[in-house]
Amino acid sequence: MGQTETDSGNGKATGKYEAVVIGVSYGGLKALENILPIISSDFPAPIMVVQHQDPLADDFLAKHLNRLSQVQVKVAEEKEKAVAGVVYLAPANYHLLVEDNHTLSLSIDEKVNFARPAIDVLFESGADAWQARLIGVILTGANHDGSQGLQRIKKLGGLAIVQDPQTAQAQAMPESALAATEVDYVLQLGEIGYFLNDIIGTGTFNDQ
Repeated sequence: MGQTETDSGNGKATGKYEAVVIGVSYGGLKALENILPIISSDFPAPIMVVQHQDPLADDFLAKHLNRLSQVQVKVAEEKEKAVAGVVYLAPANYHLLVEDNHTLSLSIDEKVNFARPAIDVLFESGADAWQARLIGVILTGANHDGSQGLQRIKKLGGLAIVQDPQTAQAQAMPESALAATEVDYVLQLGEIGYFLNDIIGTGTFNDQ
């Protein structure tokens, strides 16, 4: 398998990771269909996802991915606790944030990078909440949302992962993230679900 790893001091896996945030835009349905069904049913961390979508979108995405996945996939709700083994999708037209006590919060504040929900908002609040215990993943997309948020995750000691732009339906977002941050892993789309299963449970990624 073709991962690229960078030695950034605090980026080495230690088994300490307690949460995952994922940002995805154009091409997101295919990307999430490739990742979330791989996540094991006993996955020991919550996963928060921002997928850029139409402001009037319904809950089809959550229902569709939930049918495909071993873990529960749902639309995030105001003030619910982020618990292990659940994937929380930002609702259409709401920013998704994480509070210091790991509860989720929804906001209709102004758009960031022309988007609401915005990936940067989730990533930055998640980094503040989990510090070095957070994994951030940037996937396919046609803009640069998520670059600043991934940079903050790295600054606070978390792990930064970017989809290999060559496997992305839209390369702009992963390329922007790579330009902004010295990431820990660049992974092909088909590797990411397996990677998360490995590293959350053991702190290591076995290249098979």
